[in-house]
Amino acid sequence: MQTTAIKTPSIEDYLQQEEKADFKSEYIDGQIIPMTGGTTNHNQIVGNIYAELHFAFKKLDYRVYVENVRLWIPEKRIFTYPDIMVIQGEPIYYENRKDTILNPSLIMEVLSPSTENYDKEGKFSAYRTIDTFEEYVLISQTKIYGEKFVKTGNKQWLFQEYHQEDENINLKLNDITLNFTDIYHKVDFITNS
Repeated sequence: MQTTAIKTPSIEDYLQQEEKADFKSEYIDGQIIPMTGGTTNHNQIVGNIYAELHFAFKKLDYRVYVENVRLWIPEKRIFTYPDIMVIQGEPIYYENRKDTILNPSLIMEVLSPSTENYDKEGKFSAYRTIDTFEEYVLISQTKIYGEKFVKTGNKQWLFQEYHQEDENINLKLNDITLNFTDIYHKVDFITNS
């Protein structure tokens, strides 16, 4: 009996495919996984958070990136596209590629029903291997809800949960405050729930 070897895509294969692709895919240790499309709520929330962070950091040494900037996580061999990343100082690029960075301080994900478990567990576990990563915020797109994890020490993270419309998420990063009224501005829970 003859067996056929299945070729695992290399990092180079993946990056070449991404340059030509009509949609984004993640690379997870040799597997290329297409990303699902977003909803209007997802897009609105990402845009709202970007606007708030961009304004808050406008004159400070931080950069805010959304959705189309890729993150390389070397220890886990993962390329992914976080919804929002904030970098303190200058970005460090993967092999001088201006579309892939290595050094986020803050990552925010807008939860989708299909990816919620992966965002909370798999991605968070991978993100924690990044030396510069200190804060993780998850925002629901189907109800008023958020979670925040802040690094407090080696392998130690503090968890905080939010579920009231008048609550604020106080970010460790430069002591910035995001409130749910701004995060959920123009979000329609009935249409996209």
